[in-house]
Amino acid sequence: MPEADLQELLALAVSLAEEASALLRAGLDHAREVVDTKSSITDMVTATDRASEQVIVHGLRRARPDDAILGEEGTADGGTSGVRWVIDPLDGTTNYLYGLPAFAVSIAAEIDGRTVVGVVADASRGELFTAVRGAGAFLDGHRLRCGGGTDLAAALVGTGFSYDAARRGRQGAVVAAVLPVVRDIRRVGAAAIDLCWVACGRLDAYFERGLQPWDLAAGALVAAEAGARIGDLGGGPPSGAFVLAAPEGLFPPLHELLSTLHADQA
Repeated sequence: MPEADLQELLALAVSLAEEASALLRAGLDHAREVVDTKSSITDMVTATDRASEQVIVHGLRRARPDDAILGEEGTADGGTSGVRWVIDPLDGTTNYLYGLPAFAVSIAAEIDGRTVVGVVADASRGELFTAVRGAGAFLDGHRLRCGGGTDLAAALVGTGFSYDAARRGRQGAVVAAVLPVVRDIRRVGAAAIDLCWVACGRLDAYFERGLQPWDLAAGALVAAEAGARIGDLGGGPPSGAFVLAAPEGLFPPLHELLSTLHADQA
């Protein structure tokens, strides 16, 4: 797709992410109105999750009716254009419910299965992360470069945990083994924000098992375009099986450590 067309996709994603972010902020007073659960009693859905997805989906259908859409809250529209939108209308729902300042809107555009545009609007901070494949990553218009650290012992590492209790227990064991080897661990509770924080150097690295496409599509592109190396434990691209994002020099030692630990936990 020509660069001009990618910029049009970016502009649409930015507009809808900002509209949805305003909705999230306006709904904070009613944030604890849980309307449903999904995979477990801790995997919650609010009315605001669904309202935010409706705002984004309606905007996409108006602007680009032939595109496919995949949304966390159930939207699964087929398309004929070759473009698919992958959206998380509220990344960090638990944070949102508790009023913790780490929740965002994530919108990515894929062409033939490859993410080409990513937008993460951190609604809690009013920050906008954007990326276009091959054109770099930006925070509020300022170009991003991830940190250049190579020392695992000095790395601040982010991670996340599953909603499934058994998997969460295994993840806790891995984190317990990682903690003495690194500077410290952070658990932000919003994967898209974690990946963007690797891009801007607020985290040195991030890893997690069990993400969904909408969790990582936009944030992964932002991290990669900021210079981070991002992949799974088997040498492939980031996926639901595993995602690791880190500067080029830090990726190999952290990858080796996590591969060993996850083999032990298998």
